[in-house]
Amino acid sequence: MELLPTEIEEYALAHTTKEPQLLAELNRETWANIMTPRMLSGHLQGRILSMFSKLVSPENILEIGTYTGYSALCLAEGLKTEGTLHTLDINEECTAVANRYFNKSDYRKNIQQHIGKALDIIPTLNCKFQLVFIDADKENYENYFDAIINKMDIGGLIIADNVLWSGKVTKIQKDEETTALDNYNKKIVASDRVETVLFPIRDGLMISRKVK
Repeated sequence: MELLPTEIEEYALAHTTKEPQLLAELNRETWANIMTPRMLSGHLQGRILSMFSKLVSPENILEIGTYTGYSALCLAEGLKTEGTLHTLDINEECTAVANRYFNKSDYRKNIQQHIGKALDIIPTLNCKFQLVFIDADKENYENYFDAIINKMDIGGLIIADNVLWSGKVTKIQKDEETTALDNYNKKIVASDRVETVLFPIRDGLMISRKVK
């Protein structure tokens, strides 16, 4: 399900800064060779992630869900010069693709890949984050929030992807993933630790700013 009419999406893309050449190559390879290529952030969402990162200018970024590395490269564009992006995934095949593109990029020294379960890895990261991107298994979104909120600076942003889940969160009958996302959305908007806005961009982006 597309949330926007095709002509509106095409118009938005036509009036959005082009993706860098390396990202265009990664976009093409993902769609040609990798299963479920719709998981890729893509041009419009990628430029949104880049813009948020540049506005925050983070020293440390956490990405939960690397896939083929497109979103990580977008987020890395806003890092401080000596900043670090930690990206976590359990799929070694996809992270191998990501690693190739990270090594081709200007951010190869800034990106640290971690392979394993995010909830095991996050407690081992001894730094404060100013930007977090959640785009992994939907059933654990609430657990990821709980794991990261105390590791974030005040004013830091949490960006959660797929929170509209093709509009299924609005339906009465929900499967397990949809219920998990709906619960996450309800939890975050009710939390007094963040202020939140849900953007109906692609499959839904929830932007939450830590306030306490």
